[in-house]
Amino acid sequence: MSESRAAKTPSRQVIAGADRYLFRSGWLESRQSFPVTGNFDLAANAHGVLLVHNDDRVDAGEGFDAHFHRDAEIVTWVLEGAVAHRDSFGNTGVISPGVAQRMSAGRGITHTEANASRRSEDRDLRVVQMWVAPEHAGGEPGYAERDFTTDLAAGGLVTVVSGMPEHATTGAISINNPAAALHVARLGYGESVTLPPAPFGHLYVARGVVELDDGVHLGEGDALRTTDDGAVTVSATSDAEILFWEMRTTLRR
Repeated sequence: MSESRAAKTPSRQVIAGADRYLFRSGWLESRQSFPVTGNFDLAANAHGVLLVHNDDRVDAGEGFDAHFHRDAEIVTWVLEGAVAHRDSFGNTGVISPGVAQRMSAGRGITHTEANASRRSEDRDLRVVQMWVAPEHAGGEPGYAERDFTTDLAAGGLVTVVSGMPEHATTGAISINNPAAALHVARLGYGESVTLPPAPFGHLYVARGVVELDDGVHLGEGDALRTTDDGAVTVSATSDAEILFWEMRTTLRR
């Protein structure tokens, strides 16, 4: 599903949180980097191989009934609360902050996902869900999860999901795309990390405020899309949590 590309002039594009596509429907508030709710062409709107990047809030006791996916590597990262997952291949899980989940839809899979708390507990769920195109369509469906809490507490940039060969022994969850990796960092005030250079990059500030090496400040909900950029230094001006997709190819012609 992906294609290689020639190098172009480096660029950085800031997507303010207030400018993200907003979808509200009863128990769900979804802030989307790429419009996905409705009849949208995901490949046409993609950045690199990143098709979907939603920051969702789900009311207690609510969630999505059984629904079908195919040909997507679906990565879930929880910020508040917990997600209850069940799929048609018998996989179940309750995903909480610090735990990364990957569901490979492959040739087809049906699943449910919901706020794991009951209505009486009144605990909202905040979750970032991301879809990456697989290298090949029609693959075998699969599921994996891993707790990275200890790794994140040690500081620095942690690779939580990757299909890149160099990450095969790092403990990252594998995905079916050798050109994509998701890195996460939890930064205290004044701490910095350097994002790897990438033909395509997508930085998302999940919490707090950070400053980039060019002096640009990004707050919670802001994103930065890079093209053919070098290493980017990110410094926290408050406690912060960031998610960065490193991608080496694109879907767009």
